[in-house]
Amino acid sequence: MTSWDDVAAAEPEFAARVRALFEAQKHMTLATLRRDGAPRISGTEVRFADGEVVLGMMPGSLKALDLLRDPRMALHSPMVDPPEGDPSAWLGDAKIAGRAVATGDPDAARDAPHFRVDITEVVHTRVGSPADHLVIESWHPGRGLERTERR
Repeated sequence: MTSWDDVAAAEPEFAARVRALFEAQKHMTLATLRRDGAPRISGTEVRFADGEVVLGMMPGSLKALDLLRDPRMALHSPMVDPPEGDPSAWLGDAKIAGRAVATGDPDAARDAPHFRVDITEVVHTRVGSPADHLVIESWHPGRGLERTERR
């Protein structure tokens, strides 16, 4: 299991940037797999709690059923447009991929399922300076942080 604490311990500055993007707004996009293997995207809320990335869902939601059947998932941070006239000032976007692990600790008031994320990849993408390329940083357990520039 790779937790958020593992990412933060390995790459504190990178983890802080990614977490700030996820905490900038309330709603994220979650990708799961339907029963037939087709992708499903859904809005969701994410918390960073006790060193974990935590997903909470409504009881019986399709995304929860998807994750109980096939735990592979990806999260995408909220998107905001780059500032006009200065794209390199854009904070970027972030993604976290992995497997959702049911915690067995549903919200008692709503019997809502909760999952923690066993992280397999964390990515931060932003516009470089000068604003003629993208900077893509990705972190994987066992490989660490890698940086790619794409023109």
